[in-house]
Amino acid sequence: MEPKGVVVVGSISADVTAFTRRLPRRGETVLGDDVTLVLGGKGANQAVAAARAGAPTWLVGCVGRDPFGEIVSSALRSHGVALTEVRSVGDRTGVAHIRVDASGENDIVMTPLANADLSAEMVDESIRAVRDRASVLLLQLEIPVEVACHAVEAGARAGLTVVLDPAPAQPLPDRVWPHVAVVTPNESEAAALTGVEVVDVASAERAAAWFLDRGVGHALITLGSAGALSVTRERTRHFPAYPVTPVDTTAAGDAFTGSLGAALAAGLDTATAIRRGMAAGALATTLPGASPSLPDRKAVDELLDAVAEGAAR
Repeated sequence: MEPKGVVVVGSISADVTAFTRRLPRRGETVLGDDVTLVLGGKGANQAVAAARAGAPTWLVGCVGRDPFGEIVSSALRSHGVALTEVRSVGDRTGVAHIRVDASGENDIVMTPLANADLSAEMVDESIRAVRDRASVLLLQLEIPVEVACHAVEAGARAGLTVVLDPAPAQPLPDRVWPHVAVVTPNESEAAALTGVEVVDVASAERAAAWFLDRGVGHALITLGSAGALSVTRERTRHFPAYPVTPVDTTAAGDAFTGSLGAALAAGLDTATAIRRGMAAGALATTLPGASPSLPDRKAVDELLDAVAEGAAR
């Protein structure tokens, strides 16, 4: 199979991240240790992850005509993401406020702003523009949900492999699911969508069945330190996590999905693509921030080689 590229339809934001020893309780103020301002948004993160994994990558999204818009566009360009399908609209770029504690756990408030202006017409134009050069479409839900649903269907009609990261989790029409080739929720997202509390591999398998019953081809549920569960109609397989010391879990899921998409676009088999995604997700937790933590192909290769050498001893 001739390798092709990845098109990502999703959000673009400026991430303002505060680092502190512990997160404040309601009504409480705590002193932080550091603050950063970097490129973020699940769409942008996944596009950067795919590009750093070696795939030609196009991002479809919107930024504002403000300093944040200039900052995020420059960052995307520096990572090799094509900006031909990014539109400048309105006055304000989306902003995510992230708080990270000493254990690496985080919470996030995402304010869409320009991301809310992405339209179905824009998506159609962009898919037509890149469909002959891309084979995988990555989607998330930080853009208007009706636009995301339209993109799922439009991507499938164009012959693209549609990979949906259903975050933040929200109900989708039943008509959408049969067009999704791969869905990649984490435990909380799987629980919110399926009603199955995901606490271990067995419950993850029950949640995965919910997606398959609705027509999804492959449910791939990420379980943090417990790895990931891959479920298709033909096979169920558990992939153990790669051991790392986490610093900040922000964008780990985006690293996973972006690297997975790049591997699929390169024509790699599904199991190899999952392992590469998991290695990228693990490495992303070892550095603070969103886009700055996304590993390149060389780092993923080195981790996989190290794990293989350890297993052979």
